Amino acid sequence: MTDHRHVTTDRLVLTAPVPGDLPELHRLHADPRAYRHWPHGRHTTPEQTARLVAGYTDSWDRYGLGAWVVRAADDGRLVGMGGCSVRGGVGWNLYYRLDPAEWGRGYAQEVVAVARAAAGEVRPDLPVLAYLLEVNEGSRRTAERTGLTRVWRGPDAGNPDPGAVRLVYADRAVDDRVLAAFTEV
Repeated sequence: MTDHRHVTTDRLVLTAPVPGDLPELHRLHADPRAYRHWPHGRHTTPEQTARLVAGYTDSWDRYGLGAWVVRAADDGRLVGMGGCSVRGGVGWNLYYRLDPAEWGRGYAQEVVAVARAAAGEVRPDLPVLAYLLEVNEGSRRTAERTGLTRVWRGPDAGNPDPGAVRLVYADRAVDDRVLAAFTEV
């Protein structure tokens, strides 16, 4: 099996996170622009970012795949973070969060394509799902442009905004057990 901890594309270098990445990853996850659609999810402490990274590190250790630190191949600048990690033991959770300065360049679609291919190699039996807020038009477009289909629309359980609506996109039909792992708190 391929080691997916270090992947390159023509434009990007994707690596499993290491402790030295935490300061940059915290700046990304603390940036209010990166959380404009989900402001209460923005990280306010480095410890929050460390917990996020620890979860992805656990996915790397358990499943051989998690979220990558995404850097530009030409100069090494942080583009964002993205990849797939197993959620609830029933599906790959597709994650992508890019530096707002990098939006609109197709990087999210590039990361999603690599993540879907890696997930298909590591555990092809698990569906790949993107879980996003309906108001996040960019995230929705990314999911759709990369071939995912909407399989669920409903209230965002646990969101302080009672009117928030979540969408779930998937690479195949999914059953109620999979949807529950992605839509219930």
